[in-house]
Amino acid sequence: MGVFVFLPLVLPLTAWPIARLAEQHLHPRTATRLLTAVAAVMALCSTVCLALVMVVGTAQLPGNPLPDGWSDPEVRAAVPFDEVVGKAAIPALCAVVVACARTLWRHARVRRRAHRALAGLPETGVAVLPDTLPYAYALPGGRRDRVVVTTGLLDHLQPAERRALFAHERAHLAARHHRFLLAVQLAARANPFLRPLRTAVSYTAERWADEEAAQAVGSRRTVARAIGRAALVSRGAPVATLAGFAAPGPVPRRVAALLGPAPVVRRWPSLFTAVGLAAWCAAAGTAVSAMSSANAAVTMVLILHAATPW
Repeated sequence: MGVFVFLPLVLPLTAWPIARLAEQHLHPRTATRLLTAVAAVMALCSTVCLALVMVVGTAQLPGNPLPDGWSDPEVRAAVPFDEVVGKAAIPALCAVVVACARTLWRHARVRRRAHRALAGLPETGVAVLPDTLPYAYALPGGRRDRVVVTTGLLDHLQPAERRALFAHERAHLAARHHRFLLAVQLAARANPFLRPLRTAVSYTAERWADEEAAQAVGSRRTVARAIGRAALVSRGAPVATLAGFAAPGPVPRRVAALLGPAPVVRRWPSLFTAVGLAAWCAAAGTAVSAMSSANAAVTMVLILHAATPW
């Protein structure tokens, strides 16, 4: 197993270039899907390897419930510096589990509260709340997906800008952006090196909805104006995994992108460009991470099977 068990823990660094370049050079839909896939795979691989290292560390603790053979020198020799990294992996993996559980719990809690707040309102696709606080967000789940917006925000928008707002939020719901956002949130909790991808996906998901809204209303300038106006008064979504019209982030970049030409849809960038080279680098890092974690898992299973008394 050797050092291969440690590679997935640091290979997310290979995705940092594409996290930045994808925002600028890829279609938002392509960038969101690519970055989410890379983050999810790398987070899973690093967690698997952390768990494998933790097994070695746990087996060394006195009074552990694991078979005695799992603490044999042959098992510990499979992990370099087993005594140090094995024990260090125990609190690290516990921290990952707790962080991911808190993210899921907070996401579920906010969604439950949001649905309870809509109790008694008509079961329509748009829920308008009589609230002076200006905000809007897409709320999936329940009996049907809904766009939640307050009168405080609608009062600041012109009719065409309201249509842009509703088109933007419906795009979030149609493309299930909350799943992408939740996936990268969990990935960043599992491995801090994946935080740049979480930030990038938060932006590209909004840009994806911006472009869909621009097509729906037929005016990129109207969507840009609506975003800018809403950002001045809006408080955004109640939780990071719920997509909001004026979510915190680089709103000026979104407006500037809408005032420019529409992005070109390309399935995969050319290798002979900066974004293409970064994409292939991230893909290679993801592939190596998957192979390393698979190799480490198979090797550890074989070693533990051989060391387990029957």
